[in-house]
Amino acid sequence: MIELDERGNVCPAPVIALGRAVKNENFRPLRIVILADDPAATYDIPAWCRMRGADLIEATVLPDGAGTRFVVVLPAEPT
Repeated sequence: MIELDERGNVCPAPVIALGRAVKNENFRPLRIVILADDPAATYDIPAWCRMRGADLIEATVLPDGAGTRFVVVLPAEPT
C-alpha cells in the first residue's frame, strides 16, 4: 500500500502525485491512500480513476476540515 499526503497542495498536484506513484510501482493489485484538502480533488481523483480503470473504493471527509481520504485500487493486469 502507498500513502500520499497531498494536503496543502492544490490540484492538479494530488492527481500528478497519484500518477507518479502508479508509474513507479509495478505490483498489482495496488492500493493507494491519498489525503487531499483541495476541493477540486473530489472531482479530479474520481475522474483519474475512471480514465485509468482504477477503483475508487473510499472517499471519506476527514473531521475538522482536514480534507478527504481517498482509497484507490488498481486491479491486477489482465493476463
